[in-house]
Amino acid sequence: MFEIFKVIKNQGSQAIPDLRKAEVHFPFRGLPSIKERNCGKCSACADICPSGAITLNPCTLDMGKCIFCGDCERACAENAIEFSNFHGLAATDREGLIIDGRTDKIIFLDRAIKVRNDIQGIFGRSLKLRQVSAGGCNGCEWELNACGNVNFDMGRYGIDIVASPRHADGLLISGPIPSNMARALDDAWHSTPEPKIVILAGACAISGGIFQDSVALDRGFLEKYPVDLYIPGCPVHPLAVVCGIMDFLGI
Repeated sequence: MFEIFKVIKNQGSQAIPDLRKAEVHFPFRGLPSIKERNCGKCSACADICPSGAITLNPCTLDMGKCIFCGDCERACAENAIEFSNFHGLAATDREGLIIDGRTDKIIFLDRAIKVRNDIQGIFGRSLKLRQVSAGGCNGCEWELNACGNVNFDMGRYGIDIVASPRHADGLLISGPIPSNMARALDDAWHSTPEPKIVILAGACAISGGIFQDSVALDRGFLEKYPVDLYIPGCPVHPLAVVCGIMDFLGI
């Protein structure tokens, strides 16, 4: 007992009191910005990008493909691409993850999350998710696990990860979905009772990431079933996950 009190005295409270006000510091890379006027059209950023997230004329960056390695930022001699430390990256539309020269933080937040009345009415106070690691490297899986720890404690907002899809309101998918996980993922979907949602966490789940051209993938699941929320990152940050789901639920 006394050891516990000593730890509390030395470390203080580990819980983040308000996740929406929490900040993430360097070396975390969050919402990028593109200064089109600085771009010299040299293609250095696009050439070095390992996941093909950058296009030119006009310059855009797809956060659904981006692994946030920072190579493009370092390669650009004109400082046309910069990553901020803003962690609110989630979007309800796939196109909402594409950043261009006109996109700033305010514009991105205005368009990123579209709260649906049906989702808010059904799941706004309690959302149970079955996490499916579909061929992930365990980077996103570790961060998703951290969402429930004492720091982030998403359970206080009624958001929990459960052990079975039969107990879930939806699937939280990470990984690029290789063919040997395609059937299991499909089974998890059919085992989840209606109404249900799908959330993709991380670049691999959203686009295939650096594995997007692999013949080992079978991403037919995403063609058959609608996706309700995209949370980019490599890996995803717990704040991006919890705040993104809270915004999606309208809480």
